[in-house]
Amino acid sequence: RLYDSHARRKDDLPPPPGPIGMYFCGPTVYQRIHIGNARPFVLSMWLKRWLEHRGYTVKLAENVTDINDKIYDAARPLGIGSAELARRATAWYVEDTDGLGLGRPDVEPLASETVGEIVALTQELISRGLAYESKGDVYFRVARFPEYGRLSGARPEEMAAQEPGQIKEDPRDFALWKAWKPNEDTWWDSPWGRGRPGWHIECSAMAEKHLGAGFDVHGGGLDLRFPHHENELAQSRGAGRPFARTWMHNGMIELGAEKMSKSIGNIVSLREALDRWGREAILVFFLGAHYRSPIEYSEVTMQAARAQAEDFRQAFRVAAARPSELTWESFADALDDDFDTPRALAVLHGWRAAGQLDLLARGLAVFGLAIDRAPDVAPPETHRLAVDRQAARARRDFAEADRLRAEIERLGFEVQDVADGFRLIPKAR
Repeated sequence: RLYDSHARRKDDLPPPPGPIGMYFCGPTVYQRIHIGNARPFVLSMWLKRWLEHRGYTVKLAENVTDINDKIYDAARPLGIGSAELARRATAWYVEDTDGLGLGRPDVEPLASETVGEIVALTQELISRGLAYESKGDVYFRVARFPEYGRLSGARPEEMAAQEPGQIKEDPRDFALWKAWKPNEDTWWDSPWGRGRPGWHIECSAMAEKHLGAGFDVHGGGLDLRFPHHENELAQSRGAGRPFARTWMHNGMIELGAEKMSKSIGNIVSLREALDRWGREAILVFFLGAHYRSPIEYSEVTMQAARAQAEDFRQAFRVAAARPSELTWESFADALDDDFDTPRALAVLHGWRAAGQLDLLARGLAVFGLAIDRAPDVAPPETHRLAVDRQAARARRDFAEADRLRAEIERLGFEVQDVADGFRLIPKAR
């Protein structure tokens, strides 16, 4: 069962083996992704792994938006072409998400490689009377799609969007194709002249190209529900496609009281988070909140996640198995019920406390947490640095303590302060 944002209820997936088609919206690539961008990636990979564990055949498509106004705007001050910036940022995205150790989606289509399909879909919408050309732009006629707004619940006054120079029949109409502007260094020829795709139709075309006209799950951040997902649904259903059966929206990562956003500037990059905390702590951090709920990224929450990851590792050092009422079915029931990772995490801790290491290792592996190994023994040099750091902290020389921590991390270990001194653990790989 998964909660469908469109129907606003939990619905059953078809029985195994499916197949199950899943499409998750990936990033717009113009800088390194932040830890919030990583949440839908982690959710999609975890859900794929779990469904495959349950006997399904799964195909996951996760796109890269490499045609977008934000890319043009970010490339100009750097003095490079927008296509080159998109290429570099795509490589950063793959490198950073590889650091999570969860593998890759089955297909990762680029918008720039799907322009032919986008043009064809736009032409079809025009032929159905659902779109029209205006000064080289092409717009979707919202008034002719009565279901518009049902997915997001957006009010009519929230739907109007008029950019300078646009001539629309209705302020709610949105762009399927944008006429070329002199400050844009990439374009494609089309029946309406030189231009480029609008953002929303890119995903409609990529999803259909790789998953077919109808598929099971469409995912992405809650901030995409309107207008992006609302517009995708209108385009594809308007063209006669069934499109997504279930819409999954994950909650936002918050830094303080606000959602983390590149446009606001309150971001922590995934690369920074990986370097600071390691992949295991980040994955446990995501496990601790239901995917539909917001989650706060802070020093406190990340320290707690890292401590939990260490607790799991410690469990494999002492084999003292005791009976436990928590069975594999307890774990499976949690994930089968709208992918309830906090409940599953509680089961993992129950197995840890009971010394049920076979079950614990099997459950952790679902989330890419294969930490069933004793830590590497810190060499004498690293241990000496940790002792020196403890002495620096005792005399309140925190600058020296920070320098020694950095040196310890350079040698591949993290130092944790505990009640009886310190603990050295290898940095997550």
